[in-house]
Amino acid sequence: MGVNVFIEGIQGMGKSTLQQAIFAEMPELHICREGDYSPVELAWCTWMTGEEYQRILQQFDSLSKEIVGHTVREGDHYIVSYTRILTDVPQFHKELERFEIYNGRKSLRELEQIILARYERFVGTGYLFECAFLQNIVEELILFQQLSDDEIVAFYDRLYAAVYKEDFLLFYLYSDKIEECTRTIQKERSDAQGNQLWYDLMLKYLIHSPYGIRQGCQGFEDLVNHFRHRQRVELRIINEVVREQAVILPAKEWKIEEVLERIRAYKCR
Repeated sequence: MGVNVFIEGIQGMGKSTLQQAIFAEMPELHICREGDYSPVELAWCTWMTGEEYQRILQQFDSLSKEIVGHTVREGDHYIVSYTRILTDVPQFHKELERFEIYNGRKSLRELEQIILARYERFVGTGYLFECAFLQNIVEELILFQQLSDDEIVAFYDRLYAAVYKEDFLLFYLYSDKIEECTRTIQKERSDAQGNQLWYDLMLKYLIHSPYGIRQGCQGFEDLVNHFRHRQRVELRIINEVVREQAVILPAKEWKIEEVLERIRAYKCR
């Protein structure tokens, strides 16, 4: 028996830092960062039919080798980790973005079918995931599908039923200082000229989502309130659905030795 480690938490909790710290001590794990090909998550990757894939190869013929090199075929669909392709070819990333499954591009029924089917097929072990179970899906369900909290929890009842639970271990990074954490990453994720790149993109993402439009979201406080809401929903999913296979950690205050001990104990059950 092995373990698949899932790291979750709202933005600014230090998910990538924890993932890298675990990987540094357990390099035998197969690490899946956001944007990498993942057997269970499709953020920053395409979900294309064969016809769509061939059309993209023809449209961007000069990049066809790189595209093929970043493609994984799953049944009748082609997953391209397109954000891993560094290029200044006009419109490439914008065009490939159209084939993601998030941001309201799929109906709720289509979205659920794709996500559940991939989790049902996944039988691997020894993976280290970031944002593969909660973040991207919950954001979609709140902001674009506009589900109620109860409907989101019901969605996760169905999703978790498809998960191979014997190898499932989730670490959730939590903080009640969401405003402070948001201000910190607002400053940290800026360019050399002080332009707040992450904050501007995140706020625009919220404001222009169907949820943001309906709620009249406009500024920093709205973003913080969204993060508070999402954290409440995710904690409900943990407490009501995942239960004992999740560990809540204090954001940025965890001890790597204790985290590793949890993983090793899980692997040796």
